[in-house]
Amino acid sequence: MFGLGWQELLIILVIALIIFGPRKLPEIGKSLGQAINGFKESTKKATDEAKKEFKDIEGGISSDDNSNNVIKS
Repeated sequence: MFGLGWQELLIILVIALIIFGPRKLPEIGKSLGQAINGFKESTKKATDEAKKEFKDIEGGISSDDNSNNVIKS
């Protein structure tokens, strides 16, 4: 995970515990998890939308190719 070993993660956790205290740490974790989930959802929506647009463009190009072939015949 981000090139960090378990020792680094443990040090970061201890520092966070000292700074924020045991009462605030679960709240911070919850809000961080919600932010990550929101980011995942928005990137999935954007990816799905981009794929849909590419399919629409490909469909338009292939239908243009078919109409050109009919005219040339």
